[in-house]
Amino acid sequence: MSLLETLAGKGLRREPPTRDEALAVLATSDDDILDVVAAAGRVRRHWFGRRVKLNYLVNLKSGLCPEDCSYCSQRLGSEADVLKYTWLKPAEAADAAAAGMAAGAKRVCLVASGRGPTDRDVERVADTIAAIKERGDVEICACLGLLRDGQGERLAEAGAHAYNHNLNTSEGVYADICSTHDFSDRQDTVQKSKDAGLSPCSGLIAGMGETDEDLVDVAFALRDLGVDSVPVNFLIPFDGTPLAERWTLTPQRCLRILAMVRFVNPDVEVRLAGGREIHLRSLQPLALQIVNSIFLGDYLTSEGQAGKADLEMIEDLGFEVEGADTPSMPEHRRAETVSVRRRGAGTALPPNA
Repeated sequence: MSLLETLAGKGLRREPPTRDEALAVLATSDDDILDVVAAAGRVRRHWFGRRVKLNYLVNLKSGLCPEDCSYCSQRLGSEADVLKYTWLKPAEAADAAAAGMAAGAKRVCLVASGRGPTDRDVERVADTIAAIKERGDVEICACLGLLRDGQGERLAEAGAHAYNHNLNTSEGVYADICSTHDFSDRQDTVQKSKDAGLSPCSGLIAGMGETDEDLVDVAFALRDLGVDSVPVNFLIPFDGTPLAERWTLTPQRCLRILAMVRFVNPDVEVRLAGGREIHLRSLQPLALQIVNSIFLGDYLTSEGQAGKADLEMIEDLGFEVEGADTPSMPEHRRAETVSVRRRGAGTALPPNA
């Protein structure tokens, strides 16, 4: 049996590939790219059909971040000519979110630059969530940096559905891209979001000079964390940042990375995220055969493809936008997300304490 047949079969059974198999996907030739897409597409369609989940970003606070992540246009010392502003008022954020909701976005992602939120910031976001939910039924994902104890629980109480905090790259090279926090800080925040009852969202950025081994490491680290959604970003080399000249990705390389992530995490939401337009270019439709989720419209500090073009691409592929009432995750993952209490008060079993 060929490598791709083996990987597709494992994906249908929710079995992860071996590390060597994952590395072999990244080592396939450009001549084989359609076969790679077809194999990963089988896994995608098995778990998610032909649905595409639309996500919409609202940048609540832009620029002037004290962290020094090398890839980021909002980093400490960045000379990138990006928008810089402090917190949007709840009504302003709700107006921005409404545009994405009107275009079919099922999830609104509220993002703020900075190391992590203060408790006052969390209350700002809680007010913003309330303002958005007055406009309609939509999932809210917060992305506010490193969480402190109790903050995830407060966001969940306010109506947030998910929390995003990307691992970005492998633990082995994380110090090469950031010195103001480390890989374990990011892992801890993902775990805090899970413990708070929020759906954990965490992904990666490809194209920062990492090796194939690094990409496989982060894909498996995300699997080990049990995240529900994996946004795959491709580096946007902003002028004024340390990685401004790092143009190493090809459309075929991007497709292989997406396929590897799909094989390692077969039944989770894999999202085509930042940088897709400039790196995949005309091959974006092939990427949608692998992923089941995209960001609609613009990103945090860069403009994206026109929303109308995204919707036309989805329609031309014969796919359909995932509706608000359609569960995103396969049934078995929804069942696993909530563990019903069977011990402690009301039972004969000791409590979990």
